Amino acid sequence: MNLTASNKADLAATILRVALGVLYLAHSLQKIFVFTLPGAAQFFVSIGFPGWLAYVTTFVELFGGIALLLGVQVRWVALVLLPFMLGALSVHLPNGWGFASPHGGWEYPAFWAVTLVVQSLLGNGLFAVGGAKAESLGQARKPA
Repeated sequence: MNLTASNKADLAATILRVALGVLYLAHSLQKIFVFTLPGAAQFFVSIGFPGWLAYVTTFVELFGGIALLLGVQVRWVALVLLPFMLGALSVHLPNGWGFASPHGGWEYPAFWAVTLVVQSLLGNGLFAVGGAKAESLGQARKPA
């Protein structure tokens, strides 16, 4: 199989999209089944956010994760998820840089924010339900 630069970028976008989708889905399900939604709401209140935002965040993470996994409106979904990650980043700023800092540093949510920006720039990648990509790894992209 001959991978062109275009195919490599599409493959990279796909790998990033699927990884983000799995991680967002896992985080939303953790809020639902481990912390519970009322527990997540209580935590949000304890860090200065309104409790209802936990429900919105969980909903956005759940459906955002599913949309990313399926490849539906990937650019927009990544941009919708970005403000929520920036909110998480704002919570961790006072804790210092490193993720191993007490209460977690801002390194981890900052990296997530960067990956969302990159995903929004790369787009769907391959094997996306809502994608414009019809090419397979073995075909070159036609110039526009």
